[in-house]
Formats: sequence, C-alpha cells, structure tokens
Amino acid sequence: MTFCSALKVKEGLIGIADTRITSGTERITAKKITIQQKPREKHAFFIMTSGLRSVRDKALTYFDEVIDEQDVAFDKLYKAVNAFAEQVRRVASEDSASLTQSGLIFDLYALVAGQLQEDKEPKVYMLYPQGNWVEMSQSSPFFIIGNSGYGKPILERVLHYDVPLRVALKAGFLSFEATRISATDVGYPIDVVIQRADEHRIIEHRFEHEDLHKYSKWWQEKICTGLKELPEDWVDTVFDKFQQ
Repeated sequence: MTFCSALKVKEGLIGIADTRITSGTERITAKKITIQQKPREKHAFFIMTSGLRSVRDKALTYFDEVIDEQDVAFDKLYKAVNAFAEQVRRVASEDSASLTQSGLIFDLYALVAGQLQEDKEPKVYMLYPQGNWVEMSQSSPFFIIGNSGYGKPILERVLHYDVPLRVALKAGFLSFEATRISATDVGYPIDVVIQRADEHRIIEHRFEHEDLHKYSKWWQEKICTGLKELPEDWVDTVFDKFQQ
C-alpha cells in the first residue's frame, strides 16, 4: 500500500508521499512523486501515484516520452491530466489481461496537482485507473490515495481552504503520522512538495524518521494529555450505575 496526499489551500498546494514499497517479504524505498516544471514557461505540476509499481513506472515513462518527443507545453492542468490519462489507458490495454491471469488487478490511482499558465488558481485532480478524473473543491480541500482511511479524520477536522500553508503542512504530517502508526506498509522517508499560488515553481524536501520523531512524540503526548483532561461528567452517568 502507500500514502499520498494532496492538500489545497488559498496560499497554494502541498503534496506528501511516503516512500515504502513492499513486495512479499521485501521492502524498499522508492520515490512516489514526479515533478514536471519549467518556471520560465509557467509550467509546474506534480504527479503522485498508488498501485502496482510496474504499471506506474510504465505510464510515467510513456507520459515523459510524449512530452519530450512532441515538445508539449500544457497551458492548463486538466490538459496534462488528460494526456496522462491516455497513457494510463494505454498501459491498461497492454497489461490488464496478463495482470488478471496472475491474480493481480490494474489499480493505478494518481493525484495530479499544480498551476499552469492559464490556470486562474492551483488545481488538483484525482485520476482513476479507468482514466476518468475528478477535481478537488474548496469545500473538501484534500485527496488521499493508497491507505486513505486513517489519515482522513484529522484533515476533515482541521483543514479548510483558508488555513495558512504552514498549518496545512502540519495537518498533512499528522495525517501521515496517523496512517504510519496504523499501517505497517506505510513509512518513512516522506517526500514533501509545495507550490505557492501563482508561483510556477515547486520546491521539494525529504524527511527521515529521525527528522520528525520528536514532533511525533510531542503529538502523542498531547493526545494522551487531552484524553485525561476530557470532561467526565458524561462518563459518570455510566459508572454511577454500579452504585444502583
């Protein structure tokens, strides 16, 4: 499994992805974020994927080839998403049958995020294995692919469109942390990418476990303290029944 999340707030975009790849008893580290940027051409977006690594690599290779050979410069992000979707369908047509025979399924999901020259604001799209997509809205400003269940609650509670970019990054980290604690197939290092609104440049940073361990510990202590301090009058109504 994997953990890839894209967050969109007024100030810009954040992408967070773990790097753990598991296959049977083997575990390796591999990057799950691909960046395409040409700042002078106001061309910057990133792609994060979950699913079989082999079909992911093949689809991205085909996509890179299309860009290089045809010298494609997309002016709106949805056009880049459509172009990538074509390559996902191409790989599906080539590999789905053999995967099915091997007991596997074609399960490539992708998050494509960025802001191109003609985009009025940063955009985020979730691309499904069939090649169709949905766009992120301001009312629900995040997507998670891969192991998505554990990291949603914290984002649903604290993340909204007007949250500062720095706060959104902290929320994204806690979303990853909740997933890492609960899922053995998600882990460090994590890659973080950020693109500010109306800036056609993406910055990238990788965090190792030792870089963020003290913050994870701090959050754990805050949860335990908060649990102890939670008012108990409602608890008393239950335990008082032992006295009846």
